Amino acid sequence: MEFKFPQTLIFSALCSLALAGGAAAQSQGEAPVAGKATLGVAVTETDLVAKGWRASKLIHAGVYNDKNEKVGKIDDFIVSPDGKLSVAIVDVGGFLGLGEHRVAIPVQQFSTIAPKVTLPGATKQALKDLPEFKYAR
Repeated sequence: MEFKFPQTLIFSALCSLALAGGAAAQSQGEAPVAGKATLGVAVTETDLVAKGWRASKLIHAGVYNDKNEKVGKIDDFIVSPDGKLSVAIVDVGGFLGLGEHRVAIPVQQFSTIAPKVTLPGATKQALKDLPEFKYAR
């Protein structure tokens, strides 16, 4: 196979310029190239996202009733197939993984999720009386 260094170098340089020009055009607000999609959050949407709460900061957060009594802690969140937060898994009782009782609580039943997780009318006993939630394997 014959390698033509000058021709290959020129072709590579032209391809690089074409790619750089396309990126510059997109950064200047021109229409994107057909068949190309931007992934992630647009800059204009970042302000909306920044006002939310990170799930990682809510995992293991205490769950309190409307009397400010701790009744459990958040173990996990379940997101429904349509992408909405549907259920919070609350761990009631237990110590170091022993005697845990997890229950699924629809997020609509919480009066607040952040900055403090509040479940009005809940007691430890009422939550322990609910059927235990088990993760599907």
